[in-house]
Amino acid sequence: MLDIKWIREKPEALIEALVKRGNTPDSAQSIVSSVLDLDEARRAHLGELQVRQERRNAASKEIGNAMRSGDMALAEELKQEVNAIKAFLSSAEERERELDAELETALAVIPNIPLDDVPVGRDEHDNVEVRRVGKPEVRTNWTREHYEIGEALGMMDFEGAARLSGSRFTVLKGQIARLERALGQFMLNLHTTEHGYQEVSPPLLVRDPVLFGTGNLPKFEEDLFFVPHGEGRLGLIPTAEVPLTNLVREQIIAEDVLPLRMTALTPCFRSEAGSAGRDTRGMLRQHQFFKVELVSITDQESSIAEHERMTQCAEEVLKRLELPFRTVALCTGDMGFGARKTYDIEVWLPGQNAYREISSCSVCGDFQARRMEARYRTRETRQNKFVHTLNGSGVAVGRALIAVLENYQNQDGSVTVPDVLRPYMGGLVKVERA
Repeated sequence: MLDIKWIREKPEALIEALVKRGNTPDSAQSIVSSVLDLDEARRAHLGELQVRQERRNAASKEIGNAMRSGDMALAEELKQEVNAIKAFLSSAEERERELDAELETALAVIPNIPLDDVPVGRDEHDNVEVRRVGKPEVRTNWTREHYEIGEALGMMDFEGAARLSGSRFTVLKGQIARLERALGQFMLNLHTTEHGYQEVSPPLLVRDPVLFGTGNLPKFEEDLFFVPHGEGRLGLIPTAEVPLTNLVREQIIAEDVLPLRMTALTPCFRSEAGSAGRDTRGMLRQHQFFKVELVSITDQESSIAEHERMTQCAEEVLKRLELPFRTVALCTGDMGFGARKTYDIEVWLPGQNAYREISSCSVCGDFQARRMEARYRTRETRQNKFVHTLNGSGVAVGRALIAVLENYQNQDGSVTVPDVLRPYMGGLVKVERA
C-alpha cells in the first residue's frame, strides 16, 4: 500500500507511475483524483471533529463558570450545546470509520511504484534480457514434451488426476514422484546450508488479513481457493511468500536482526482464473504444485542489494542442475502488483523450443510492510521505520521437474538423473520404464 502523504505531495509522480504500468493518462488521473478526494473528505471531517471536541471542552468549562456565578440560564444553554455536540460526535465517529475504510479500499488496489531503472513497456515482449547462462542443446526430431515423456514412462497420470480432481492436476508415480521430491530437498538444502536462509514450515491456510498483507486481497481474490472456517473462511496459500512475509506483521523488529532470510517448501494452490486456454497440456499451469520460496526482510537501505543476491541464489539452483536459462528484467506493464522491480528466470524447455518462467524475484520496498504494519527500530536514532520485503521462487519444483525431464531425456525414452540429484535418488542414474 502506498503512503497517502506521498500521494498528496506528489500526485503527478503516481500518475506517471500508473501510466507506465499500462493505465491511460485519463484513467491514471481519475484514480489519483478519486484517492485525493477521499483523503480531503477524511481530513476535513477530522478537522470538524477536532473543532467540535475543542468547543465541547470549552463549553464544559463555561458551564462551571456560569453555575458559580449564578447564571443558571446560561448554564442550561451551554448544557444543551454540549449535548448537541456529543450527539454529533457519536455519529461523526462512525462516519470517520467509514471514511477510513473508503480510503483504505481505494489505496488497496493501487499498484506499487516501479523503480527508476525498470524498463517501460506494455507486456512480456518489452522485457529486457539481463544475462543468459548455458547453451540449449540442439535436438533432433525425437525431442518430446514433458507430459509425453512422463506418460510413456507410465509415471505421469493426467486422466487419473482428472477423475479425482478435474483439470489442471497431475498424479506422479514411481521414480518421477521421487525425482520431484529430490528436487525440493536439493533446493532446501542448498538455500539453508549455502545461502543463509532459515527453513520454515508454515501453515498452508491463512486468514484474510494475511492475504491482504502481501497484496493478494482484495484485488486477486478470484485467483485464490478458500475453505469455510468457523463463521468465516481461510485461504489456501498461493505461495509460501504469504505466510513467510506475514511472520513480521504487526511487529517492531530490532535493526540488528535484519536481514531475515527464510525459505519453505510447500504446496501452492491457485485457481488460475485468468489463464483459461493457456498451457492446458501437462504440468506447466496447475491448481496445485510445489515450490521452494525465498523471502527476505531488510532495512530500507539494503533491499536493492538483497534483490540481486536473492536472484543469484535462485539462479544457482539451475546452475547446479546444469539447465540452460536466462534472466530478464520485467517491464512496467508485465510486473506484479506489489513489486517495485522483478527479475524473471526462464529455463530452457527443448520440448517447447522456448524459455519459460521458473522463478520470479521481486523487491517490494515498504509496500507490503504498510499493509502488515511491519516495522523495525533503527540502531542509531531508535526510530521506527517500515521494513522492506522481498520474495522469490527458489525455484518452482514442478517446472524444474519439467525442465529436467525435457533437457535430460534420451532417445530411448529414459531420462538421465542430473548428477546433483543422484544422492537424493539413492544413486539412481536413469529414470526408465520398469
